[in-house]
Amino acid sequence: MDFRLTPEEEKFRDELKAWVQREFPEGGPVPKLETWEDRAQACRSWQRRLFEAGYAGISHPVEYGGRGGTLMQEIIAADVLGPTAEAQGGGPDVVGFPSVVAQGIAANVIFSCGTEEQKKHFIPKIFDGTHIWCQAFSEPNNGSDAAGITTRAERQGDHYLVNGQKIWTSFAHIADYSMLLVRTNRSLPKHLGLSYLLLDLKTPGVEVRPIRQISEDSEFNEVFLTDVRVPADRLVGEENGGWKIAIATLMFERVMGDIKAANAYLGEFHRMLAMAKSMKRSGKPVLRDPVFRQEIAQCYIELMALRYTGYRSASKILRGHVPGPEGSIGKLLWSEAHVHLGELAMQIQGPHHQLMERSPRAVEGGAWQYLYLRSRGNTIEGGSSEVMKNIIGERVLGLPKDAARA
Repeated sequence: MDFRLTPEEEKFRDELKAWVQREFPEGGPVPKLETWEDRAQACRSWQRRLFEAGYAGISHPVEYGGRGGTLMQEIIAADVLGPTAEAQGGGPDVVGFPSVVAQGIAANVIFSCGTEEQKKHFIPKIFDGTHIWCQAFSEPNNGSDAAGITTRAERQGDHYLVNGQKIWTSFAHIADYSMLLVRTNRSLPKHLGLSYLLLDLKTPGVEVRPIRQISEDSEFNEVFLTDVRVPADRLVGEENGGWKIAIATLMFERVMGDIKAANAYLGEFHRMLAMAKSMKRSGKPVLRDPVFRQEIAQCYIELMALRYTGYRSASKILRGHVPGPEGSIGKLLWSEAHVHLGELAMQIQGPHHQLMERSPRAVEGGAWQYLYLRSRGNTIEGGSSEVMKNIIGERVLGLPKDAARA
């Protein structure tokens, strides 16, 4: 990949950087978001500001609320607008928040697979921050096995009647709409009897229950669906053709996900490095310890490998290729790298790592303890690390299937 920008791309980058500096001057306050309601409002507000400035949906057509730009401009924006910009005095740390699901996944799926009516109705509301989206695939007995969906949807005239349960649905408690994978034909092979619906979460019969996590947060949710009526015009693609759209969903999740994850984690890395400079172990600065210096360097190497893996995937798309199973490499990298980052932050703190948020002597208010606990979920969400390794081994490297699964 050629990392040099064209004059037009450099101009776009400089204009975007100037906008960030005007909107969020260096040293400006970054709000502490105490509740999920606060976070949702901050997400909508941030998205509205991007939309009004012309930096939302950059590579999407103008008629759907986008900028009509290029994927390369999208990549540049991801670098400039990431939490690394926030650490340097940029926008509040909601840049990569639930809008990633809405813009990075829902908007792309609807644009690629939806009807014209669906595109005009949903995509502009995603870009201007009106709608927050979530993705309801996982079920209690079918975590990473999307083809094993059991939630039923029966066609009844002009609507589908949906019954079932979803779990681990990120942001469902603040979302307006959900991408919903359901089974519409139980007589077909499991990959062929699925359909893809767009669900208004305010529909009667939808119950969202936040799940209390080990981090004491409630980002994940259970979603119960009891006789939920979904209009038939909210079907994406063909009935019983939902599997290929589900695969497209996962591919869109991977395309920009690696780059945005790398930007977010590099922001955390630089904050961790600043924290390490203030810590001592046995009366000596942590950064004088060669073991810690090596671990910090290794952590940075992993994050840069993630970033360039994302660039490689984006480069293939720029050359007209369709994303493939190699996207699992980036997912494995970002989940494992984030766990390493959290573990290293705990090691740097030494005995202080046992102090949580409510302790007055907790380092930086216990933020690193939260990151350490939350990062464990990265190796499960979006496909577990074990599943990613199987995909890489079998579909990328061409290795034979595990005998136990063959």
